Amino acid sequence: MKIQVFDPPMCCSTGVCGPSVDPELVRFAADLDWLKRQGVDVERYNLSQQPAAFAGDPVVKNALSKDGNDCLPLTLVDGAVVCKGKYPTREALAGYAGLELQPSIFTDAVRELVAIGASIGSNCEMCFKYHYGAARKLGVSKEDMRLAVEVAQMVKDSPAKSISELAEKYLREQPTNITACCCGPSTDGVAAGDKKPGKGSCC
Repeated sequence: MKIQVFDPPMCCSTGVCGPSVDPELVRFAADLDWLKRQGVDVERYNLSQQPAAFAGDPVVKNALSKDGNDCLPLTLVDGAVVCKGKYPTREALAGYAGLELQPSIFTDAVRELVAIGASIGSNCEMCFKYHYGAARKLGVSKEDMRLAVEVAQMVKDSPAKSISELAEKYLREQPTNITACCCGPSTDGVAAGDKKPGKGSCC
């Protein structure tokens, strides 16, 4: 079985390029990745970047001749049109592929909470503002958003706390098992000006 998706002209299909995020494209890209992980043969074409694929497929060429770009996005399963003018849902894609879709708790609201957490982790102010607004429109409470922020901050702070504790430990007592240095040569037993990279240095 082969599922093919023919996109309208766009700079890319991820949905994250340009001045704003397109949540529908982000959702569909994730759904196609899920299909691929299930072993389904998936192909995707962009009219602005791969026009030959559109011209070379008689089914797609006929749809474009009849409806113009309004038929895009166009989804084909084994050469037959199954969805036209919109992106199919994950449920529909699973049905095309004959896959059993397990019940999911990953709702649009949960997606925005995850995105809010990721915004905190990546220090992206614009991302946080966008996903905060999207979550508010979905009826997500400020308390739930606050919990997402707190969990993300906890995860983000954990490595910083660990390295601080390691530094404090090394500064309190002289370590005896240092065998290499970071981002530079080891100087153990080497005269200044005659430094060579130590074995196991990180870069």
